[in-house]
Amino acid sequence: MSHFKVHILGCGSATPTLRHAPTAQIVDLRDKLYMIDCGEGSQLQMRRYHIRFNRLNHIFISHLHGDHCFGLPGLISTLGMLGRKGDLTVHGPVGTENFLSPVLAQFCRELPFKVCYNQVDPRKYALVMEDRSLLVYSIPLRHRIPTCGYLFSEKSREPHIIPEMIAACKIPLRELAGIKQGRDFITEEGAVIPYTRLTRPADPPKRYAYCSDTAFSPSIVPYIEGIDCLYHESTFLDKDLSRAKDTFHSTARQAGEIALQAGVRQLVLGHYSARYDDLTLFVDEAGSVFRNVILAEEGRTIDV
Repeated sequence: MSHFKVHILGCGSATPTLRHAPTAQIVDLRDKLYMIDCGEGSQLQMRRYHIRFNRLNHIFISHLHGDHCFGLPGLISTLGMLGRKGDLTVHGPVGTENFLSPVLAQFCRELPFKVCYNQVDPRKYALVMEDRSLLVYSIPLRHRIPTCGYLFSEKSREPHIIPEMIAACKIPLRELAGIKQGRDFITEEGAVIPYTRLTRPADPPKRYAYCSDTAFSPSIVPYIEGIDCLYHESTFLDKDLSRAKDTFHSTARQAGEIALQAGVRQLVLGHYSARYDDLTLFVDEAGSVFRNVILAEEGRTIDV
């Protein structure tokens, strides 16, 4: 079972439909939760898919179009009613605090926790957040208003101890932390046992990129090169390419081209226009350029 997952809460675009919820995702890294965008009704989707509210400490907003942020006030209000105490940090472009603060001042005057704001420059690839497990970077995107994607990069983990070797070499428990950090063990007789004999390499760190909403933009390729999983918007099919250009969105084929150029392992499509009923057409179109393509769907969990 993967320790790095992405839960799809919503994958529709701006026009509401009964088929899809507005955009929202939860990144789950070893039971620590990070939300990306928060479209209307995101908290209901969290309830529907049994995602625990109390494990959420960071929300990353890509841009200030309503289908990506109108769910924030309701979610924050509910967190207050649930008795949350710890700070909640909202990361987003200029204007995020100006949008949210007056609403909270009106409807959430006695929140039992602090809402902190981290202003992100959507024009730059830059470190946005860091904790013990994860690094999060902004990715500059091309849309009608300032917009950024986010790259979630797992930190390298310590190697795994080999219990049989520890027992055979009679190594005290107090030495294990140093061995995991790359320290050789020296016996009382002065013999050196290399840490490489006592450990197995950790699993390679995983990387996930979220790129929505954006026009076709090969300039993002260096930032996402070789990642494990790419979510890239595919609002339109190629037959509506002119509409995609006019609205600064991408087609499924263009998403496949970005995935191919970046050499990613897996492509996830989403942010579908309400005009399409048959989503298999998106997989067919992107799949004509890039092999490993799946659809974002509400309730789907993706192992990174």
